[in-house]
Amino acid sequence: MKRVYYGWWIALAAFLNLFFAVGILYYGFPVFYPALVNGLGFTRAQTTQGFLLGFVLVGLLFGIVAGALIDRLGPGQIIRWGIGFLGLSLVLMGRMSHLWQYYLFCVIEVVGYTLAGPIPNQVLVSRWFQAKRGRVMGYAYLGLGVGGVISAPLINTLINRVGWRGAFEILGVAILVILFPVAQWVTRSAPGELGLEPDGLSPAAEAAQTGAERDVAVRRAVRTLNFWLILAGCTLVIGAIGTVIQHLILFLRDQGYSAGYASRVMSALLMASLIGRVIAGCCADRFRNKNVMALFYLLIALCIPLLFLARRPAAVWSFAVLFGLAMGADYMLIPLVTAECFGISGLGKLLALIIMGYSVGQWMGPVLAGRIYDATRSYDAAWAMMTVAGVLGAATIYAISPQRRA
Repeated sequence: MKRVYYGWWIALAAFLNLFFAVGILYYGFPVFYPALVNGLGFTRAQTTQGFLLGFVLVGLLFGIVAGALIDRLGPGQIIRWGIGFLGLSLVLMGRMSHLWQYYLFCVIEVVGYTLAGPIPNQVLVSRWFQAKRGRVMGYAYLGLGVGGVISAPLINTLINRVGWRGAFEILGVAILVILFPVAQWVTRSAPGELGLEPDGLSPAAEAAQTGAERDVAVRRAVRTLNFWLILAGCTLVIGAIGTVIQHLILFLRDQGYSAGYASRVMSALLMASLIGRVIAGCCADRFRNKNVMALFYLLIALCIPLLFLARRPAAVWSFAVLFGLAMGADYMLIPLVTAECFGISGLGKLLALIIMGYSVGQWMGPVLAGRIYDATRSYDAAWAMMTVAGVLGAATIYAISPQRRA
């Protein structure tokens, strides 16, 4: 009987890491915002500003350090540290009472997100798979989508039963209890640790597969136009996505929908993203990655204007399904395009630079939208700006040329 290639266990570990670190925390965190606004008196700008401060103050530095450590030590050890920071920050959030504490714990959470989130898991999958890299990246990123689907109703239920403080603490403990054993005893940083090759191929077959892939030194890569096109395009589109996701529940409440209804819309959006991730992953293995990425990014931008019709339930649900499908390619194609342009030897450092760069947009967009709302009591200007940002981002990604080495 043929043994299952161990890389599939690695894909499962990445699935679980992304399920909690991104799916539950990133997509579920907005459910806490009404409680923080009403219970602690924070403004909408302040609630979204915590993570922006985290990325600006420590995220950029830790991202660069994490990328270097991932390339040197492997992603497995880095993920274990990240899990500790994530769990600790959530437990502490359950005991906060002041804005400065919220900001501090957001900084700690950003450190955990950097060390256990997209960067190390993208490198992990890229090391274990090559021929099936796009498809498996899509499977791993299903964890992000599945976590997002259940995060809103799960957190809403926890808040109703044990309060927002208890909900924070339960999530923190769950991350420590579930993820740390997986990282310790299942995750292996590279197939070579078990005497294996990517995709389970023989060394000769693996050499044939990788023969056309040229690794480009990090210092040389960051001086190329392709690198800056990837960074700019991702920053614009991920910023637009982050703005919509972080404010969607608050926005729907303003339109007269209940908290439960808004949570169901968010879940539907993220459920649609599950299908989008599988489609994007399969397309990436058949077509040029940057073209697939540009198409999905353009669809994201074209869906945002539906929010101007949000008082009509049909428009809300249409937005949720279409935006969710398009969002399937949000993060998962970034490592594929980067590896296509520069190879995988320095992928950790390059992804760290790209992810930390677009993370500023990811959190600056929501803060800007919060300030616009606080000043105008409307999101109209924010939605218009995010639509333009999405179109520009899609065009920027389309301009990438993997054959260009300068």
